[in-house]
Amino acid sequence: MKIAVLFPGQGSQFLGMGQEFINENTTSAALMAMAEAACEICLGALCADGPMEELIRATNLQPAITITNLICWRRFQEELRDKVAVSYLAGHSLGEYSALCAAGVLSIEDTVRLVSKRGALMEREGTRNPGGMRAVLGLDIKTLDAIIDGYRGEGVVTTANHNTPEQIVISGSFAGLEGVSRLAEEKGAKVIPLNVSVANHSPLVAAAIPDFTDFMANIEFKVPSIPVYFNVSASPESDPLKIKEMMARQIGSRVRWCEIIEAMLADGVDTFIEVGPKTVLKGMMKKIIPRGTKVTALQLDSPATLLSCLEHINKEL
Repeated sequence: MKIAVLFPGQGSQFLGMGQEFINENTTSAALMAMAEAACEICLGALCADGPMEELIRATNLQPAITITNLICWRRFQEELRDKVAVSYLAGHSLGEYSALCAAGVLSIEDTVRLVSKRGALMEREGTRNPGGMRAVLGLDIKTLDAIIDGYRGEGVVTTANHNTPEQIVISGSFAGLEGVSRLAEEKGAKVIPLNVSVANHSPLVAAAIPDFTDFMANIEFKVPSIPVYFNVSASPESDPLKIKEMMARQIGSRVRWCEIIEAMLADGVDTFIEVGPKTVLKGMMKKIIPRGTKVTALQLDSPATLLSCLEHINKEL
């Protein structure tokens, strides 16, 4: 059994996320308190009770999802104990910070501080440069890239997330999204607007990169203890300075998720475990794995789903 742990990002949130672990486990409660102190936001109350319109603000949501991921990860570690090793880590967009923390690159406090700053900067750029994101279903990445490259209309648009072979997210100004959406629909695509207020992973948020780079300058990054596949490169990297540079660029760069999963499969991963709220990444997995390939996809975000994961792992040992 070769395990990869995957961490979700924005879009996986729900009211009550992480609460079952916090209510039953003092370590989980302490992690939430630590995160609240690090970013000076009442994350526990927001995660538990919202309101949702406050939770989904980037400045709140990014640390909220990150600490929920890490609470789930810590409980998984505590129960797994050294029975089996995790071979690889990855995180989808924001989830990459959870992967870095799990790999020992960042401390929990620094992870929360970084995502809190990242969220605030991206929210700032979203206010300055209004835009959004849309999911495009039914076209492959080459076809959609060609549509965008050939687009001569108003606005800015780019490919933000390559999630599965035929599920791609575009990001940009409202005019650009409208124009490219029409062209994609003419090619047979289904286009779905996403409930986001910022054009993430696009040139519209790129002005956040220099300020985020400056903020990262005094934060220590260590060599990963577990290989992490990065969104920017779709491959592992161990040099802390290069990791810092990639994490800054990641704000405005394409999330190469489909390529990451394909690379992990090529490296022999046969068990993927999504650690964090909901099952968004598990759902994507089913659309990436080639037909006939024997792979197990698990998910945990509660005591019950943790138990289910552990039972499966124990059966395989």
